[in-house]
Amino acid sequence: MYEQHEVFQAPENTNVKLWRYMDFTKLVSLLDRKALFFARADRLGDPFEGSYSLATIAARPAVFGEQAEAINTSGASFFRALVKWTAINCWHMQEYESAAMWDIYARSGYGVAVRTTFAGLTESLRCEEPVYVGKVHYIDYVHDLMPHQNAFFPFVHKRRSFSHENELRALIQAIPMPRNGEQIDLEKETFIAGKYVEVDLNHLIQKIYVAPLSPQWFVDLVRSVIRLYQLSIDVRQSALDKDPIF
Repeated sequence: MYEQHEVFQAPENTNVKLWRYMDFTKLVSLLDRKALFFARADRLGDPFEGSYSLATIAARPAVFGEQAEAINTSGASFFRALVKWTAINCWHMQEYESAAMWDIYARSGYGVAVRTTFAGLTESLRCEEPVYVGKVHYIDYVHDLMPHQNAFFPFVHKRRSFSHENELRALIQAIPMPRNGEQIDLEKETFIAGKYVEVDLNHLIQKIYVAPLSPQWFVDLVRSVIRLYQLSIDVRQSALDKDPIF
């Protein structure tokens, strides 16, 4: 279920449009499982995922005093492990389609974009565990400070070179808490590749856009699959590559 958290900044407009660009097989998986896949944070392709900025680490002595050195050593091991205990589902936040996102995720012409809203995403979640949802903040990892107060902060910050993603992300975390005074097992993996989180598709999916360069038979195939799963969802082809009128 969606749970608010001070670290995760929700958009001011809960009806802001969210887009998830994917290939056809991932769409079928979403429909068949009725679940979104949350990928383990270290499988997202960004080696800085879950890390603090260099400026933040450099500022630790002024913030933590004599404890800074211990935080830099034992803390670093914990945060490297925390990436394996965190799973994320990413969305592109923008009012209109993104030509760049189509190019990245559907270059072959056989991709789709699922469109929803912040309210649609958060209200669709059907799991018992807390799911946190918020905007990603883009910073300079050399010069910009990141807040220290909570271990979630590294997961809502990314390098500025990713700012074109304009990302909103949903996050779940499963830390293997120790028992009976034992130390936490930093080698334990609570997620292997990630986790599927159940959703109500009728709440989640408002529209499905088919990639601009897709042939008509592929558009028809997507519509057929939607009917097969007995969903009433508007499927339309992106008009980004329509011929201009002079």
